[in-house]
Amino acid sequence: MSVPYETAAYEPPDSPESPEEHLARLLGRALNSFELPDEAIQRLDCALAHDGSLHSAHHSAGLHRETYRHTWLLADGSALTLWELVHNTTPGAEPQHEVYVDEEELRTATARLSLPPDAPDFELPVTVELLPPPAPRNAYLPDDSADHARRLLRRAENTDRPGAETAALLATACAHRITQAFGRPSRAGRPGLSFALYEHAFLLGDGTEMSVWEVEHTVTPDGRHMCEVYVSEDAARDAMERRAAQVS
Repeated sequence: MSVPYETAAYEPPDSPESPEEHLARLLGRALNSFELPDEAIQRLDCALAHDGSLHSAHHSAGLHRETYRHTWLLADGSALTLWELVHNTTPGAEPQHEVYVDEEELRTATARLSLPPDAPDFELPVTVELLPPPAPRNAYLPDDSADHARRLLRRAENTDRPGAETAALLATACAHRITQAFGRPSRAGRPGLSFALYEHAFLLGDGTEMSVWEVEHTVTPDGRHMCEVYVSEDAARDAMERRAAQVS
């Protein structure tokens, strides 16, 4: 369907935007963004993908309004939509942007605009295509995951623990899960010697996943528990074998 006018409200960027950039741009131009519920904004913190499209338009005598549908795919598999209303108050005036969390609020805001009742109107069919994550995702716990990662790396006592690059990536984590991996090295020698291996999997802000591996053991002079952290499972298991060999 051809549209006999131009609209400057929604212009796809030259390069793909991240979900965070798309949201920041939308909220930055909306006059009423401060009225959005905090819960909605918090849910969007971990968006994996987004889609924006023109939903409807109404033009007459130099006045216009357009509505845009902005939808994000969230980490839990659900979707959240924000509605953007773009309009001018007088012919030739700069467009104003407003954003709403549901269509009822959008209709209320639209009804107050001073557009002639006989102005042409059209609705566009909405087709939202949000690509699924590239691989099966794990079940994550939305929590203060960046702080969890920081504390994990801080208590690691091995000299070859993950460095600044890994720490910077984990600082963007918005969800995580912890699972124990089994298959311990042979144990001998001191009674009470123990090994445990845990995978700490993180969902990062850009939708990618990252894991670090924690080895907890008691191969210490006083038998206390010691924490070591590695960037791969192989490195963690190699460390477990080395520790076990010390007391075999």
